[in-house]
Amino acid sequence: MATKSKVGLFNKELVGQALKDSFIKLNPVTLIKNPVIFLVAVGAVLTTVLVFIQIAQGKLSSFDLQITFWLWVTVLFANFSEAVAEGRGKAQANSLRSGRTQAKAFKLVGTARIEVPATDLKKGDVVVCQTGDVIPSDGEVIEGIASVDESAITGESAPVVRESGGDRSAVTGGTKVISDRIVIRITAEQGNTFIDRMISLVEGAQRQKTPNEIALSILLAGLSLVFLLTVATLPAFFGYSLEASGLAADQNLSIPVLISLLVCLIPTTIGGLLSAIGISGMDRLLQRNVIATSGRAIEAAGDVDVLLLDKTGTITLGNRMATNFVPADGVMVEELANAAQLASLSDETPEGRSIVVLAKEKFNIRSREVQEMNLTFVPFTAQTRMSGVDFLNEKNETISIRKGAADAIRQLVQGLGGQYPESVNAAVLQLAQQGATPLVVAQGNKVLGVVHLKDVVKGGIKQRFAELRQMGIRTVMITGDNPLTAAAIAAEAGVDDFMAEAKPEDKLQRIRDEQANGRLVGMIGDGTNDAPALAQADVGIAMNSGTQAAREAGNMIDLDSNPTKLIEVVEVGKQLLMTRGALTTFSIANDVAKYFAIIPAISVALYAKANGVGMLSALNIMHLGSPESAILSAIIFNAIIIVLLIPIALKGVAYKPVSASEALLRNLLIFGLGGLVTPFVGIKIIDLIINF
Repeated sequence: MATKSKVGLFNKELVGQALKDSFIKLNPVTLIKNPVIFLVAVGAVLTTVLVFIQIAQGKLSSFDLQITFWLWVTVLFANFSEAVAEGRGKAQANSLRSGRTQAKAFKLVGTARIEVPATDLKKGDVVVCQTGDVIPSDGEVIEGIASVDESAITGESAPVVRESGGDRSAVTGGTKVISDRIVIRITAEQGNTFIDRMISLVEGAQRQKTPNEIALSILLAGLSLVFLLTVATLPAFFGYSLEASGLAADQNLSIPVLISLLVCLIPTTIGGLLSAIGISGMDRLLQRNVIATSGRAIEAAGDVDVLLLDKTGTITLGNRMATNFVPADGVMVEELANAAQLASLSDETPEGRSIVVLAKEKFNIRSREVQEMNLTFVPFTAQTRMSGVDFLNEKNETISIRKGAADAIRQLVQGLGGQYPESVNAAVLQLAQQGATPLVVAQGNKVLGVVHLKDVVKGGIKQRFAELRQMGIRTVMITGDNPLTAAAIAAEAGVDDFMAEAKPEDKLQRIRDEQANGRLVGMIGDGTNDAPALAQADVGIAMNSGTQAAREAGNMIDLDSNPTKLIEVVEVGKQLLMTRGALTTFSIANDVAKYFAIIPAISVALYAKANGVGMLSALNIMHLGSPESAILSAIIFNAIIIVLLIPIALKGVAYKPVSASEALLRNLLIFGLGGLVTPFVGIKIIDLIINF
């Protein structure tokens, strides 16, 4: 599947299907969901009935026929805009479907492996997948480690590692094991797998209107109702004026003219494009390989004013590398390197491997086999904040080597009656102030020195944070590092605030505190311990490579598992809000020109003198050819502008990271002023063509 493959705005297949769907959407049950366009459709039905009556009486008016035609075109164009947006989502869904296979599964029943169809699997079943097997359904690795090809989901061919017991244990049905063996516990019922939910989401079947969209729909419906009542009273006023002026009653406003006036007064442009804007927002996010569980999440991303970002992998490259050994006074650097390498032999983290490599490169200390020395490794835990190794020396004495956080090693050494050297303390402080991570190594109650671990801040991240600051978004770095290290990296990266030595409950409390102050919070995470914070955040982005708990807690899933994607999500959310605001501004501004086209035209019988100049002539600034051509030109422009604005609704307005006041000013200048000028030019050109 290729969520990254973009569907053209108007390719032949998409347009053909959208045209068919435009007629299907004429169903009143569907139309009534959009009150503005429903009102236009009711007007089109009324004029259609009138035209058939005229045909039956042999008095067909070509003017009424043309009005009827363009009213139906307006409704169809509005339906077309929504159908095109939905069609792009369906194309993505078809791509997803084509990537699915009817896999077989090897289910574990006791110690026996039974081959069953993947469709027979239920939540809680345990299956075994080996090299070449397609993972039959969503699940969590409970045993083993393997390389998995997730190109069916992410579009990326590079394999990823999935393993038990960590934050990279979730696997997705339809992906393929390309090496080793894993045991998986199924976590989804059939029909509710990740791909099934993706298909439903991108097709728009589960799209719910967002709060802002609902509010705008109510506003548009209210404006339409006001104009409907206004237009409905006009025949009575005109009838009274005609009688008072001694004019014939048959010169009163006709039903087609009244409906034309109503359609031009109500905000049909934004009414026709509103649904397409919402659907295309999800589509643009999908093109960035992010799945949103609802449009509400995308909209919330546009309103976010606080971003919580993990340091490792988001702000920094993530793999801290050993760059130097700093021995304590009286300790040979080779002795420190040898001890650090021994303590790191079983450490499969990038940091541990880099210590082994550095000791070998700098001092030619070869990495030893565990079996040769009868080593007993002590794993790292969050409680001890250290790891190490125990072994017997030639004198049959137990030697204990530990490496870990400076304060943890200090407590260990002092608890064993040793001294914590001042030189080591000074080295720790100096490295921490530089933004590095000091890892202290001790043998027994003797401190040997410090391993210098460096985590590099990503290139360009400081500029991205500056852009977010321009938009009024405050960034907060979250890290488990000590405060000095956190402060140095925060200063280098350019974040506004940081949380050091943060635990899962600290993240959750920070989000709650920010929300209590009226702020919308975005966060990104991948572990089970991130799930509470992801669920609490207004925008919680879970990594696809993370645990099932994290994926279920977030309201977005990043298929690429790229922690910096949060910034792109915010940009898409803001672009969605800006697009909706821009086209609303354009639509309302459009109406001004239509007033100047239609009001003089419908009032000519009452207020024009014999020479054609009357009390309302000052409003006829466009000098349109005739009353009939003026009304037709306004109606035609009203229909055509919907189609012309579809590309903007689907692609979104050009986005720039500026403050809200600058964005508003830009919006008014481009779409407000453009909305005023464009219809004057467009209606005049259409009028010239009609009269020609």
